[in-house]
Amino acid sequence: MSKLILKNIIDEIPFESLPANWQSFDLKRFSKEKNLWDFQKEALMAAIKVLWRYYEEKIDYQEKEKETINEERKKYLFSFYKNNIDYPEKSADYDLSKKEDSKSKKLLEEYYKVENNKIGFENFINKMGFWMATGSGKTLVIVKLIEILKYLMERKEIPQNDILFLTCRDDLLDIFKEYVKEFNASQNEIYIKLKSLKEWDEAKKESPSIFKDKEITVFYYRSDNIWTEQKEKKIDFKNYENFGKWYVLLDEAHKGDGEDSIRRTIYSIFSRNGFLFNFSATFVDPRDFLTTGFNYNLKEFVEDGYGKQIYLSQEEIRAFRERDDFTEPEKQKIVLKSLILLSYIKKFAEKVKKIQKEFYHYPLLLTLVNTVNPKEIEKDPDPVLFF
Repeated sequence: MSKLILKNIIDEIPFESLPANWQSFDLKRFSKEKNLWDFQKEALMAAIKVLWRYYEEKIDYQEKEKETINEERKKYLFSFYKNNIDYPEKSADYDLSKKEDSKSKKLLEEYYKVENNKIGFENFINKMGFWMATGSGKTLVIVKLIEILKYLMERKEIPQNDILFLTCRDDLLDIFKEYVKEFNASQNEIYIKLKSLKEWDEAKKESPSIFKDKEITVFYYRSDNIWTEQKEKKIDFKNYENFGKWYVLLDEAHKGDGEDSIRRTIYSIFSRNGFLFNFSATFVDPRDFLTTGFNYNLKEFVEDGYGKQIYLSQEEIRAFRERDDFTEPEKQKIVLKSLILLSYIKKFAEKVKKIQKEFYHYPLLLTLVNTVNPKEIEKDPDPVLFF
């Protein structure tokens, strides 16, 4: 695994040292029912520090500045990578220099400068990864990050770029929409208005600005339906790339099929003059590790006590390992013991939750079996024996 260079780069910045415009946010409250955990607030502070280093520390953002200024910002941020003691010696390995005429390379050559038959890694440095475990509340952080982006844009600290949320499944889109709805119901100063990316052109004709009073428009789409040409469900990204002036929020958007590398290229093109925020529990590309600014992966999540606590009964596992070890009545007793134990834990959890709802998760029983298909064995499969 590559080093988490961006995390090293921003860990050296005390959040309290940032200017007032960059730290006067309510990072705790999400809605009437939810507050953010400390690690979620830390994720937001990390994002703010990255944006500050990129948009203000050396090259302070100014309205109507030249587009070439953004290239200078990339060089400045990249200088921290080069100077970081943990930066890989073979840094050229992270440049994009494929010899073959791949579709990804051809796409990139339309939007990026090619020097010595390569596109340097510094061209893609305007991004930040959030390596966060499943169940750690990435969506809450994403919605709060939208709020922060709005305030920073209103304070003219960062460009007023459009915001695009991308994820790979309909159920993840639905979760995002539900959290936005809950967030909106508890706010007085901000309202997030969601629109499909297909509505982008129409929305921009109605109003070039993404702001209207306290509203901010956020576009969304299925990441796997953004492509290089128009098909049934897929849309041609070229109709929406907006000169690369997007804040792109990815939620597990790298998950997909063999076309994934092309989509990753598209995400970079969308954000080439903006910024890319990549949220995932499972990074695979070494560049994603390098540009990870916040690490709360499964190991960190569990070690801090937020993960599910698992009780493993060795006796019950042994009971079904060999089919002839136990008689039917003995197996029934073992199953009944496990169900009684589950019932006891559930009753105890109810008492704990009356003190504080967040103190304990909803207890579950996980049963692992060997045989499932009755056609493959002489007797009933393990699930039948269990139930």
